[in-house]
Amino acid sequence: MYKGSVRLVLIVALLASAATVAALRWDLLPGPPAREVSGPAFAFGPAGEVELSEEERTNIRVYDTVSPGVVNVTRTVVEYDFFFSPVAREGTGSGCVLDTEGHILTNYHVIDAADSLEVSLPDHSKYRARVLGVDRQNDLAVLRIDAPAERLHPIRLGSSASLKVGQKVLAIGNPLGLQNTLTVGIVSSLGRRIETQSGELVDNVIQTDAAINPGNSGGPLLNTAGEMVGINTSIFTIGGGNIGIGFAIPAETIRRVATELIREGRVIRPWFGIEGYALNDDLASVLKLPVGQGILVYRVYRGSSADRADIRGASRAVVWYNQRIYVGGDIITEVEGKPVASQEELQLLLESHRPGETVRVTIRRGAERLTKQVLLVEAPRQRSSRI
Repeated sequence: MYKGSVRLVLIVALLASAATVAALRWDLLPGPPAREVSGPAFAFGPAGEVELSEEERTNIRVYDTVSPGVVNVTRTVVEYDFFFSPVAREGTGSGCVLDTEGHILTNYHVIDAADSLEVSLPDHSKYRARVLGVDRQNDLAVLRIDAPAERLHPIRLGSSASLKVGQKVLAIGNPLGLQNTLTVGIVSSLGRRIETQSGELVDNVIQTDAAINPGNSGGPLLNTAGEMVGINTSIFTIGGGNIGIGFAIPAETIRRVATELIREGRVIRPWFGIEGYALNDDLASVLKLPVGQGILVYRVYRGSSADRADIRGASRAVVWYNQRIYVGGDIITEVEGKPVASQEELQLLLESHRPGETVRVTIRRGAERLTKQVLLVEAPRQRSSRI
């Protein structure tokens, strides 16, 4: 009985030892045959650079050349909350380096009402900016920063006069704060007339489908030679985003305005010197006027171009729809043979003229149709934005 028990214990111990050895050396046992795992077959091209198209090389060349001259403009406006505590609010836009003296071109609406301005260069250096001059009429402004010349990379100013619809253009700016963003498109139309954010009319504007978004304002519109042919100023939008209709102030306007802003601090314009009503058929019918379109003059400023040409203002007042209307003055219908229907259009027609020039103005005085040669005088500084 005792020997049988010992034998049983020895057998159990031997079996346990064998199982332990087998478990410890399982990695030495042959495994099951390897199975192929199916998966996507990726195609890998040869290592190296992809060959670029001619159009891609043009885009890259223009961006590399021009982007160092596109800056970010930050406007800070100090407002007061309900408790009359000052609160600083910021807005951003784009700008263009004009020269190595620190002149920066941007839109007037980018810097309007700013309490302080800061310009950030693409190398991330920042400079306090001061306003050298503004032109609300064309939505342009020139700033000045004190930056080392070697940090400034001027953008060449081209010509917009030779642009063609369908021509490729490129825009660089800082949309939504994303600095130095490139978009590409074509000239969609030329000679557009738009109304700026301040209510001024601007003529000969370039329309493009290159993507322009908030923050692009003040950035350059470029041709494939890397020349600035316009400055991006606004978009037509539904809901605030880009829908492929953007506008740029043309280079010819930039050249004239920027030169005067740098040299004089303002744009020297002729002063016509009137205020009047824009006529329509209803008003003309009620007042029994001889024409239904034009400017009914009610005030002429002393010493102005209109005053010197004996253009006359209102002589009496009438009430129309509970409003007092001053009547009896001359009606301006044409300037240089072009119809004019409002003071904004009159200012736009005079935009291409300078003090000292003479313009032909057609008026109606009662039943008479008169043509006057009006010598344009310079607008006084306090009236520089008034016609």
